[in-house]
Amino acid sequence: MTSIMNPPAGYQDLDKIIVSESMIKRRVRKLGAEITGAFGEEEITVVAIINGSLFFVADLLREIRRPIRLDCIRVSSYRNETRSIGKPEIVHSLTIDIANRHVLLIDDILDTGKTLSVVVNLIKKLNPASVRTCVLLDKKGRREVDFEADFVGFPIEDQFVVGYGLDFAERYRNLPCIGLLKAHLQNPPEWR
Repeated sequence: MTSIMNPPAGYQDLDKIIVSESMIKRRVRKLGAEITGAFGEEEITVVAIINGSLFFVADLLREIRRPIRLDCIRVSSYRNETRSIGKPEIVHSLTIDIANRHVLLIDDILDTGKTLSVVVNLIKKLNPASVRTCVLLDKKGRREVDFEADFVGFPIEDQFVVGYGLDFAERYRNLPCIGLLKAHLQNPPEWR
């Protein structure tokens, strides 16, 4: 579904752009309509896994035509690595009551499935009326646990990507597109 484009000037750290800014805008608009339809007239309690989903959540919420409550949860699973390491650790949990609420959990990327599985299990223990998940990117080739998102922006290959909220060592989040980080930049010792 994604195409590969050469990066324009100013994106010198990217090897290729796999999802352009315009592709993201179109897909986020469609996801907003899908989510609006799926929840009917119900108020939605959105739980965003930050920092990675920050840009995606902000844009997506503007496209959902339902009342929304928002909370954020912080999970550490990558640190400064290009692959998820170990068991995800919840660094900051929910602050609002989600009992008997319809919850939409949003994350930037679904790869191993560990993070979303851990957070969904945490949410279910808090007795919501329902839980659905939405991810910007789905990397099925990396799945280690049986987990599928209800709403997916783009399926992608098993490649390390940055931009539009996705980072490496807290860098590149502000890129308006999603691209492949050049290999020699994926492990610079000065960033550790």
